Amino acid sequence: MKMTVLSLTSAALLLGAGAFAASAQAQESFQYPQGYVGGDAMFWSLNPDRGDSRDDVGLRLRGGAQFNDYFALEGHLGTGGSDRGADLDHLAGAYAKGILPVAPNFRLYGLAGFSEVEISDNRESGLSYGAGAEMDIANNVSIGADYMRYLDESTYDFDAASVGLRYRF
Repeated sequence: MKMTVLSLTSAALLLGAGAFAASAQAQESFQYPQGYVGGDAMFWSLNPDRGDSRDDVGLRLRGGAQFNDYFALEGHLGTGGSDRGADLDHLAGAYAKGILPVAPNFRLYGLAGFSEVEISDNRESGLSYGAGAEMDIANNVSIGADYMRYLDESTYDFDAASVGLRYRF
């Protein structure tokens, strides 16, 4: 009898601890809207219709607000890098971000919006789009990579592949 009571008590404690842990984990789930900031190494490429492409590495800062598991608004600021007379003076853009949660800690996403890019004092703006993926490595930190077509002009394209970290708050 003592063994049965001890077993039932232990089972009840384990179930209660499991329910408490699940409740604590649910409370740790993200509350929306949720802000975030990130920094990336941006490997950019200017591809003229005629001539050689120009490539270099710059820095990109991004920030945004995620409103639910599937949608966010995001902004990019970038600068840096120079290749054969093509200097990336600045990049600025605003995007809608569609998110596809693949697993609890892994997401695919698409971006679409508007960018302004200034290269060697030549400023252009237009529609932009891209896609990427990110994976959580800690409670509020994720690593990610994406590819963006920032400009698609009649005489050239400006693209960037970026890798970096994001912090959610």
